[in-house]
Amino acid sequence: MFHVRALPSLTRTGVAPFLSHRRARSTSSISAARTEHAPTVSGRNNTDHDSDCPGQLGQEGGHSSPSSRANEISVDFEQTQEAYKSKDSLELLRSLVVFKLCSYDFLVDKNKELSTLGQKVLGRTLFNKVMKMTFYGQFVAGEDHVAIKPLIQKNQAYGVGSVLDYSVEEDIDEEEIQQKDELRSVHGEVTTAPTYFHADEAKCDHHMETFIKCIKASGGASMDGFSAIKVTALGRPQFLLELSEVTVKWRRFFNFLALQQGKVVGQVSEQRVELTQLQVSTSNGAPQNAVSPLCLDRSIDVLDWNSLLDDRDKCADLLVVPNVKLGKLEPLLKDFSDEDEKQMQRILQRLDALAKHAVENRVRLMVDAEQTYLQPAISRLALEMQRVYNKEKPVIFNTYQCYLKEAFDSVSTDVALSCREGWHFAAKLVRGAYMYQEKGRAEELGYEDPINPDYESTNRMYHRCLDFVLDEIARNGNANVMVASHNEDTVKHTLRRMNELGLMPRENKVYFGQLLGMCDQISFPLGQAGFPVYKYVPYGPIDEVMPYLTRRAQENRGFMQGVQKERGLLWKELRRRAASGELLHRPVY
Repeated sequence: MFHVRALPSLTRTGVAPFLSHRRARSTSSISAARTEHAPTVSGRNNTDHDSDCPGQLGQEGGHSSPSSRANEISVDFEQTQEAYKSKDSLELLRSLVVFKLCSYDFLVDKNKELSTLGQKVLGRTLFNKVMKMTFYGQFVAGEDHVAIKPLIQKNQAYGVGSVLDYSVEEDIDEEEIQQKDELRSVHGEVTTAPTYFHADEAKCDHHMETFIKCIKASGGASMDGFSAIKVTALGRPQFLLELSEVTVKWRRFFNFLALQQGKVVGQVSEQRVELTQLQVSTSNGAPQNAVSPLCLDRSIDVLDWNSLLDDRDKCADLLVVPNVKLGKLEPLLKDFSDEDEKQMQRILQRLDALAKHAVENRVRLMVDAEQTYLQPAISRLALEMQRVYNKEKPVIFNTYQCYLKEAFDSVSTDVALSCREGWHFAAKLVRGAYMYQEKGRAEELGYEDPINPDYESTNRMYHRCLDFVLDEIARNGNANVMVASHNEDTVKHTLRRMNELGLMPRENKVYFGQLLGMCDQISFPLGQAGFPVYKYVPYGPIDEVMPYLTRRAQENRGFMQGVQKERGLLWKELRRRAASGELLHRPVY
């Protein structure tokens, strides 16, 4: 049995934004950088922004008028001359070699050992030259923000923008993990992962300064760029784990109440809980029958429920569960320590500083997704920043990993919240980056696997989330999405849905994204057709970027083994150039 202590001061109108009393919010820098919205498409009504939050989206889409069909845009991904016109023949050969090498499991599994051996045999200087000619040159733009400018400018000349990412990653070894007994996830022990595990505040500040340089480089290289950030670089992961645990417990408690009351129908954002059915207890812990002290409606939805967590100080004492062993009621949510509160404040201050620099440089921030045991906290912090900086236009983009079973619930709930509160929903949709690690960890620790069971179910989840956001864009124009996918079928599906809904490229509501060095046959035809498309552009010194290259090789193992079509297109273009005497082709821009 769950109990609610009588605390009559908590009201709907009195619920403060998430921990907002712990920092001052300044939005003055936003107004100084406001820009006009992209032009609208004729025949679409973009003035209806006051409709209810989405609940039945996707029911009326799929039928285009004759006038909209006349404006349909199609893209041919088989035209190699157009796809690779930004590359010289040596770059095409490098792609073929690297893709082939990445298809061998032995090279992927032993890449660290082979790199160490290569440095010993070749020496650092020669080894670095070999890396620049192969893997580093394929997937990394350069060592610093000056070295990457030529590549960014070249891509931009061919219609492809950039998401800059200073890809210096840190990790800890197994021995260090064992020493962190207090470092617990919402399911169990943390395993090794490319995440910033540190408690040094000076190091967090250094990472923030690095991100600021990345933002400025992005703003200086283009007028509409993105800059990627990792929240784990800005604070202690121990705190992010604790915040994730609180968030997950709060959400599960709502789901439990909805299930107990038989309210689990439809989408999560449509579910409601009857507060009057909760048992109320007095301050001494004795249960009593009383009207709910929450001073809300008799039923609330998940958005109201989540807003209660914004005032966590009260909620920590508000909801209690019986401890059978001790014979007393205990809080469902534990209090944060003073150090936790300070850590929250410092993370928010760093995020706020980054957001202000992004606005000043006309750059959008892409908050990268990370492991499931940290993601609830990361998404919560990203949501907090969106509430502040996405009021006039999309500045903060959150990332949703569609290999997660709860991906659609997360997307639909956040879309509904943005609709209710009146800010721009902005998302990057990816399939996911930690599938093998997450599955192995769930099996080892004995909790439910958070990952969809197979690639087909992940595809369905991706398209379900994508269609939901596209419908919301067509409905009121206050949503934005980056389709970050190397899957040609997903890209074609997006183009088809955009045509059906009358969404035009010049509106800049639907973006496309691929990694640097991969899927040029998708990125460049899209850019040349007028669609906003971006390459995820990592940069950094060779020694420090090696962990990033290792992770990319491991994450894209299955993809690299399945790039026969891309390799076939590369060979086709090389044969065409040989037959036409264009092997010495040099890109002009």
